[in-house]
Amino acid sequence: MLTIVAIIIACFFAMNIGASGTAAAMGPAYGSGAIPNKRNAMILVGAFAFLGALAGGEVVRTIGSGIIPVSIVDVEIVIIILAAACLSLFIANLLGIPLSTSEVVVGAIVGAGIAYQSLYFDKLIVIVSFWVIIPIVAFLLAFMFGHLVRKLEKKYPDLTGKGKWRTPLVVLLIVSGCMEAYAAGMNNVANAVGPLVGAGLLDITPAILMGGFFVAIGALLLGGRVLETNGKRITKLSLLQGSTVSLTGGSLVITASIFGLPVPLTQVTTSAIIGIGTVEGGLRLWQKSILKQILKVWIVSPLFSLVLSYGLITLFKEGNYYILFVLLSVLIATGGAYSMYQTARKERRSTFDDGGGI
Repeated sequence: MLTIVAIIIACFFAMNIGASGTAAAMGPAYGSGAIPNKRNAMILVGAFAFLGALAGGEVVRTIGSGIIPVSIVDVEIVIIILAAACLSLFIANLLGIPLSTSEVVVGAIVGAGIAYQSLYFDKLIVIVSFWVIIPIVAFLLAFMFGHLVRKLEKKYPDLTGKGKWRTPLVVLLIVSGCMEAYAAGMNNVANAVGPLVGAGLLDITPAILMGGFFVAIGALLLGGRVLETNGKRITKLSLLQGSTVSLTGGSLVITASIFGLPVPLTQVTTSAIIGIGTVEGGLRLWQKSILKQILKVWIVSPLFSLVLSYGLITLFKEGNYYILFVLLSVLIATGGAYSMYQTARKERRSTFDDGGGI
């Protein structure tokens, strides 16, 4: 019975990952107008995120057994880890903030490791270091290429997407977004199913298939608000600028995934968008307030999931099963249902507003 509960939570978590992480992959394409309809963007994200998940085995191994010893991971601990991570994630989805699922789930796993006084600090330091390094690299690359793009667009006005080059540029941007969605699935599906594999509840292959499917479903059903934030509320992008963002983010995340490193996709993408926006002087005051809100959530979320995971596991270790069960039930049922209801309602409104066709 507990195994079924753990799998259900993992599936719901994967859906939230689809909303928070993979939806951001089509932000540049949507923000630049290459894909004006959000539904079309979500279909592409879902399909390529699923394909990417099939190649995400190395990151699954890291999440499953690279941070805390397998010996302390059982079905009860998996439920607590996923519940703590899931709560942090859907709160961010309610706010429409592109949250890093990697930070949330790693924070929850670290909370479990601290509770049992068993943690691989050396591997954790490497992971956290890359959380800082890769977004900085994304910003610098986007800033550097942004200057090149601006020069090209000034010299060749058709490259702005208003002349004969519009169709090729639209195709390039959509392909770039699909590449980033693939990278998202490759890296982020592990956040939902890695603990299941670490506890021996599922083998890697069926876990990846299940996680990839629900990540795709989450992108299709719940990703609209995060797409709006990343695509249009931070800075306006041209077609060539959007391609630069997606290619930069996708390349960095795929590289990290090959080495089994869970990295913050949305931080990478948003950092690249900021780099492009800085070149154009496009970060106005109201946009800066959005960035401050995102930064706060990025910092608070792993700490919040860590503390929540640690507290729930402490209750479990002390035998307070009834209190633990009630807390988990309230967190999962109330929060999850409210998150899905609110996001789906706003998605329906948006669909009516933009025409709703596929």
